Amino acid sequence: MSATMTAPAGNALFGAQRSSRSHSPSHDPFANVAEVASLDSRNLLQGHKVVTIAHNGVLYRLQATKLGKLILTK
Repeated sequence: MSATMTAPAGNALFGAQRSSRSHSPSHDPFANVAEVASLDSRNLLQGHKVVTIAHNGVLYRLQATKLGKLILTK
């Protein structure tokens, strides 16, 4: 079963902080970005293994694998 998710602009999920793991700036791809929205995959999936995401009129499928990886397909 899949669920369609939409997030309003003021959604608290988008205010989440990035991981507190320390990264050196040279290894952090987000080091030079002033503000990056960060979401926890558990909030996106909400207990499901697969969700669909509507983006610019196109549906994408976000799937969690058995090994804990994420796959995003069009």
